[in-house]
Amino acid sequence: MILGVDPGERRVGLALADEETRFARPLEVVDVAATDPVERIGAVVAEHGVTLVVVGKPVSLSGGDGVAVENAAPFVASLRDALPVDVVEHDERLTTVIAERGLRAGGAGAAAR
Repeated sequence: MILGVDPGERRVGLALADEETRFARPLEVVDVAATDPVERIGAVVAEHGVTLVVVGKPVSLSGGDGVAVENAAPFVASLRDALPVDVVEHDERLTTVIAERGLRAGGAGAAAR
């Protein structure tokens, strides 16, 4: 299993994908104020037999590292130190735009998107 991690200041989104299809399904949202996200991610890795953790890297549209990347760097380092599996970052530029287009093409209304 592959664990996708979408880091944020208040919440961290988690999604699981199997290695065969690589399609991700939402798993949970970790409230940073209530739960240590690194500890919770460690538990998810163990519970689901995760072999790879992919962290979304919020690169700017120009391709440079912005404030969001700098803010996420300590979190990614903590994951690498704490987890027994590889932790990689993935450029997530335009992923929201691509997802929105797919949802629109599928007929999802604004509330569903």
